[in-house]
Formats: sequence, C-alpha cells, structure tokens
Amino acid sequence: MSGLTAAPAGRRLRALARAELALLGRNRGVVLTALLAPLALPFSLRPALDQMDLGRQGLTPGAVLMTAAVGFSFLFAVYCTLVNAYVARREELVLKRLRTGELTDAEILTGTALPAVGVGLAQALLLSAGCAVLLHSGAPRAPYLTLLGLVAGLVLSAALAALTASFTRSVESAQITALPLVLVTMVGSGIAVPIEVLPHRLASVCAFLPLSPAVRLVRAGWTGRLDAPEVLVTVAAALAWTVVAVFAVRRWFRWEPRR
Repeated sequence: MSGLTAAPAGRRLRALARAELALLGRNRGVVLTALLAPLALPFSLRPALDQMDLGRQGLTPGAVLMTAAVGFSFLFAVYCTLVNAYVARREELVLKRLRTGELTDAEILTGTALPAVGVGLAQALLLSAGCAVLLHSGAPRAPYLTLLGLVAGLVLSAALAALTASFTRSVESAQITALPLVLVTMVGSGIAVPIEVLPHRLASVCAFLPLSPAVRLVRAGWTGRLDAPEVLVTVAAALAWTVVAVFAVRRWFRWEPRR
C-alpha cells in the first residue's frame, strides 16, 4: 500500500520539479548569481588566506577554499535562489493553486526546492573536485563527513529559505531579507573565515549559527580533524537546526500573497 502511495507522490514531485526548473531558467539574474557567485567568491579569498597561519590549525588553503566554495553554494545556489522562488510563486498565486490539487504542502515546498538543491549539489561536487585538482588539496580523508555536511547544508538551506520567504513581502525585497543570514553565515560559519582562526569565545558563539555544523562537517571530511564525539555533537546540532527550521516553516509559512 505504501509503495502505491509513494509512486504517485514521486511522479507529482518530478512534475513540479520540472516545471520549477523551467521557471528558474527564465530568471537569468537568479541563475547567474546561483552559478557564478560560488565559483568566483572563494578564489577572491585567497589573498586573505595567505595572511593567516592555517598550518597551525591543521588547515591548508585548498581545504579552506574548497569549504568556502561549498558554503557559497549553500548560500547562493540554494538559499538565495529559493527565497526568491518561494516569494515569486506565492505572489503569483502559484502556491495557492497547487494547494487545491493533490499535492500536499510538504510536496509543494519540496518540489519547488528540488531544482535549486540539485544545482547546489552538483556545483558543490564539481567545485570540490576542481579544488582537489587545482589546489592540490588531495582526496578527502573522511568522505562520509563531507557527504553528511552536504546533505545537512542543502536541506537546511532550503528550509531556511522557506522560512525567510515567510517574512518577505515581495520579490524585490527578497534580496534584502536574505542578506542578514548570508552575511552572518559567510563571516561566522567558517565560509569566508575559518572558525579555527577566530578568537576562542567568538568561535564558540559562531559554532551555534545554523549552517556552522554543516560547514564544519564538510571541512572535517577533508582534514579528518574531528573525532567521534565531536562528529556526534556536530551532527546532532545540524539535525536540531533542521528540525527547528522545518517546525518554523510549518508554523509560519505563508501561502497567500502578503498585502
């Protein structure tokens, strides 16, 4: 019985994802930001990294830039793209019409997110491979940690995008409402600046930011500098943030246009 139920649900999700991918491709500004920002921004950090004592923290420029590239994929390919998408579909009454059909609320939100999440995943994998080859960072020492970090970061970025869209009045204001999380995450979650080089007290605070656990797992997969208890704590933190974000979306997501 569950298999019969899952099959139509899968078809509905694929159909919605294809439609959303077509709509996404028409917005050239969003596509360019999603594709180019994660490619360009990490390498702009290289001069600053040369001034840091990364070796003292057991880090290499390759591992740091690779993590930055993946983190920027979370922020721009997934988070910013989906904030814009959710707000646009809501204001155009697309979400309202979809709710009158067979799709559940979870399917609508998931199907809308699938293209951006797929782009973010493909981009993160390509950037990781590129950094490994061009920056001689080598293969990840604990690839399962990087995979856990990717999954956690992509899912949480999508959930945070839906939550941000709940408080965004229009497509024009989407960039403004998304900006605080983007800036705080870039600076505090180990993307632009590794948490390891921050002062201890500041690093302890930054470790509690939403995407910090995912970024930490991605980097730890490359460096292998995370023991079993730390892995459990980091994964638990990522799961906790995901549960909180999903609960908040269920509670506050708006399906009607904001007036």
